[in-house]
Amino acid sequence: MTPRSLLQRLLRQDQLNFLLTNRLPRRRLTQAAGWFSRIEHPWICAASIAVWRLFADVDLSDARHGRFRSLHACFTRELREGARPVDADAQVLASPCDGLVGAFGAVGDGTVLQAKGQAYGLSELLAGGARAADFHGGCYATLRLTAGMYHRFHAPYACRVRRVTHVPGDTWNVNPSALRRIERLYCRNERAVLACELVPSGEPLVVVPIGAILVAGIRLHFLDLRLHLGYAGPHVIDCDAPLGKGQEIGWFEHGSTLIVLAPAGFAPVDRVRAGSRLRAGEALFRRI
Repeated sequence: MTPRSLLQRLLRQDQLNFLLTNRLPRRRLTQAAGWFSRIEHPWICAASIAVWRLFADVDLSDARHGRFRSLHACFTRELREGARPVDADAQVLASPCDGLVGAFGAVGDGTVLQAKGQAYGLSELLAGGARAADFHGGCYATLRLTAGMYHRFHAPYACRVRRVTHVPGDTWNVNPSALRRIERLYCRNERAVLACELVPSGEPLVVVPIGAILVAGIRLHFLDLRLHLGYAGPHVIDCDAPLGKGQEIGWFEHGSTLIVLAPAGFAPVDRVRAGSRLRAGEALFRRI
């Protein structure tokens, strides 16, 4: 057994994984990771990427550039043109990111699932950034970006972003081990609520990027803004930012989670199943 496979096997042990990734000074470790990842030194960069690849399956074959100035540049890498084709069907909302499907389904009584047997309230998740009632009868999906995945995220459909609400919070890990143990985890963590309107229908759409341990920031291009643990506000930003379907919204500075909320009239496509892997641009929801 190789050192890498042994390390990954140890980390897959549920209790050990939870202790190593959550019972640490999460905020300080996250801030330190953000600082360290930006060091531009060829030796530090090469060593950091090598260590990162011990912990995660990292595929850089579709990266636009083959060399990086820092670990941060590698985390937030752009892809080659055409590497993530966008489903052009006008009846489809596309996946905003590469990710593993977690909980998904219909929105009924204002609550959605975090993990089997655990639910949380949409109103708490949205924190006033959008109305939970607007999604009654709609659907949701949780997409988890692992550490080695492509970290940029994109518009699921042509839309206008009307408001961004930044919600300060914790940095719990968002992996399955933590989701089973920490109630309402997504409502506790640092996040941004992007309240959008579909074009031209005006129907509501919400995308919620959620921070986690080692996620030192969320960058939003249309505001030229980086949200991070030290961000002091404003926490509610009204805007009118048009986005084309598949247009890049921003990036995570490490793997994390996106929650997508679609209005009544949409449902997950057949291939969306717990644990399935989607790529940015592939069909996520379809109008029914």
